[in-house]
Amino acid sequence: NETMKIERSEVLGAQPYERTCERQGYANGFKPKTLNTRIGKLELQVPQTRGVEFYPKSLERGVRSERALKLAVAEMYVQGVSTRKVTEITQELCGLDISSSQVSRCAQLLDEELRSWRERPLGKLSYLILDARYEKVRHGGSVIDCAVLIALGVLPNGKRTVLGVSVSLSEAEVHWREFLSSLVERGLYGVEMITSDAHEGLKAARKSVFPGVPWQRCQFHLQQNAVAYVPKVDMRSEVADDLRGVFNAPDRVEADRLLNLAIEKYRPKASKLADWMERSVPEGLTVFTRPTAHRRRLRTSNMLERLNKEIKRRTRVATLFPNEASLLRLVSAVLAEVDEEWQTGKCYLNTETD
Repeated sequence: NETMKIERSEVLGAQPYERTCERQGYANGFKPKTLNTRIGKLELQVPQTRGVEFYPKSLERGVRSERALKLAVAEMYVQGVSTRKVTEITQELCGLDISSSQVSRCAQLLDEELRSWRERPLGKLSYLILDARYEKVRHGGSVIDCAVLIALGVLPNGKRTVLGVSVSLSEAEVHWREFLSSLVERGLYGVEMITSDAHEGLKAARKSVFPGVPWQRCQFHLQQNAVAYVPKVDMRSEVADDLRGVFNAPDRVEADRLLNLAIEKYRPKASKLADWMERSVPEGLTVFTRPTAHRRRLRTSNMLERLNKEIKRRTRVATLFPNEASLLRLVSAVLAEVDEEWQTGKCYLNTETD
């Protein structure tokens, strides 16, 4: 309530009872509003204005993802695919009994808002980060793992942005290619480097849609991939240290030197590991072409890890989505809110650094 009062004062350009020629309008009392949330009902007093349009941003923030989460559980309830406790969950989340027509109406309104966000025009981008995660969805009478494709970026001003999201039945090349092509169709251009893992479908789609754009293979995934080629468990720590030495080198020349030493070191006792390092590790060294201050944040797709944790925190409440549209709705709502925070937050990269 206090936050909404502060917002109203900022919009009006004057504090309560203040006389000033800068005033844009006038306070006009309060309107009671009950907001149903996961922590119970909140009784609010929404400030009203006269002479200027106003609705508190503090009240809007979080509402989309909350509505999407309610709808996901509600759809499960209506379609009869919920758990034995879904009625209690629905009562707790929504605060009332629901019908299929109510769910449909609410979903339509929210879908229009989120579709507009997903299809908004894009522009110049410095760096593109891609990844996918999986959620369980009911499809064709069975439960499958559905791929959630996510694209993040770093703008020329150094701020992060969520470019888009797509839900597909797999990470096949055709799905990645359609998703990446949609970003270009929305006006994305100027990408200087792409960071992602080495998924074959993504790799093929990236080459097709962004030919010639340098690719940085995620160093975190490279560290994980190396384990499959280490012949003995007691060698894993040593291999990990050698790879970190390569990745933390001050420049590309030193990184190549350390990599060659590691390859020769493991050739006699772990030839498959040496061959893999020679073939794959250079794909994780593209970041050395970027400014030194940017490398640590661009050498992995870890920017998405915190985001994935936030998505998981919401999706695990539903546990199972009744369809792909329900999953896309909830993930889009979470990402839209994160994007708003990023746009008003501090810069992720210092663009003034050489």
